[in-house]
Amino acid sequence: MLAKKPLTKTIALEKYGIKNAQVNYQLSPEELHKITIEKGQGVESASGALAVNTGEFTGRSPKDRFIVKDDITKDKVWWGDINIPFDADKFDALYDKVTDYLSGKEVFARDSYACSDDKYRLNIRVINEYPWSNLFAYNMFLRPHGKELENFQEDWLIVNAPGFEADPEVDGTRQHNFAILNFTKKIALIGGTGYTGEIKKGIFSALNFILPVDKDTLPMHCSANVGDDGDTAIFFGLSGTGKTTLSADPERKLIGDDEHGWTKENKVFNFEGGCYAKVINLSEENEPDIYRAIKPGAILENVILDENGEVDFENTEITQNTRVSYPIHHIDNIQTPSIGENPKNIFFLTADAFGVLPPISKLTPGQAAYHFISGYTAKVAGTEAGIDEPVPSFSACFGAPFMPLHPTKYAEMLSAKMKENDVNVWLVNTGWTGGPYGVGSRMKLRYTREMISAALEGKLDNVEFEQHPVFGLAMPKEVEGVPTEVLNPRNTWSDKEAYDKKAKTLADSFNKNFEKFEKQANEEILSGAPKA
Repeated sequence: MLAKKPLTKTIALEKYGIKNAQVNYQLSPEELHKITIEKGQGVESASGALAVNTGEFTGRSPKDRFIVKDDITKDKVWWGDINIPFDADKFDALYDKVTDYLSGKEVFARDSYACSDDKYRLNIRVINEYPWSNLFAYNMFLRPHGKELENFQEDWLIVNAPGFEADPEVDGTRQHNFAILNFTKKIALIGGTGYTGEIKKGIFSALNFILPVDKDTLPMHCSANVGDDGDTAIFFGLSGTGKTTLSADPERKLIGDDEHGWTKENKVFNFEGGCYAKVINLSEENEPDIYRAIKPGAILENVILDENGEVDFENTEITQNTRVSYPIHHIDNIQTPSIGENPKNIFFLTADAFGVLPPISKLTPGQAAYHFISGYTAKVAGTEAGIDEPVPSFSACFGAPFMPLHPTKYAEMLSAKMKENDVNVWLVNTGWTGGPYGVGSRMKLRYTREMISAALEGKLDNVEFEQHPVFGLAMPKEVEGVPTEVLNPRNTWSDKEAYDKKAKTLADSFNKNFEKFEKQANEEILSGAPKA
């Protein structure tokens, strides 16, 4: 059992409207672990990690994410089904109800920050109803020490009350759960859901507005690592496409696994202080860094344990979106501080449920911009409420649910960065081969690693490429360590006509999706479209 460390300081929360609360401030991971178990809210796994169940919600609920529409946001936010407006007066009333709910309770407060580059630092105060939610905040945000805490002034406040349920008819929400950003008051208000991912994604969404608008810095839903010679690689992709897995490379130092900024000085910095990895089908052989990070201080979410506390990583009884959060120092091979320079390769990761796209292909600048704006992948089962199996999906900038601005704003910034730095851009399909989902099989992880390593090491600079007949992608004819027949997806299908038909169907989907961006796209970008 982890040792208990004494509480040395507390803070008052009355100025936030939380009265007469028992405030546990800046508790250690060991103490939060212990309190969670004492309250019956979690158990200790055989590895020493804390295991919790997040309750009704085991993934994000994007239809219940709102942004307060006010003078700051009304003319800048890309309003619609992704960025749903919320009335400022309704926010104030709901905030008061949440703080009244927390008043008189035992709560857990923590001061932390985002952005490892001090020029862009965002101080965050987190107030949680549950101890394990506060441990998540410790893991995922950056951790101030000593004098940094003495006169800490938050830039943003997170109020997180999973046990509070809204009344939609009164409060203006869609249902009882909600995650609302208020850019004027600089508050992220979360209630009715225990899924911890809403905490970190709230701040990510805030930074996706703040950095481009105020700091001329590109925010990215990506992982990043750096080689011995200082070359930085960036991996874009939605949940389940392999960002965390593929950036945890024993030959390269990890910068971060999910959220980064690319500055005008051409530095890439991690927003976070930890990793939030999927653990479905996790094995030490395939993903040793993540597997070994599951130790005291880590939090396992919605996994099934046997009578000995061992995790059944293949069990999807609760959800396929089983997760672990851990501080980045649980990974041995990390970049300190979490900042890289000179990006040389960008990888767009997609889990193609149709089995059409090549496992790796090199993109022209036009194709790169087109595929970035398109953000094609498959929604992986369990990542969002109501998704039980992969569904083909387009998510602009590989992170539309977290992007308050119009996708072309981020695409223009990325395109300028790529040209300025002469970056190689690769499309990598970590999804299906040999047929669509239900017929084919998932691309072998070791093949994907070999292909990415070959690109990083320059081994694909001089190989022969062939062009995909529909998508126009440049596919290498050989990659060391990868069977040749895997490299051209058509060769993996027993029914070639069926492949051709499926490829044209997917191309039609790309083109239909892109119609809403055509007016903002130049000829170079439009040239990157598939030929249906």
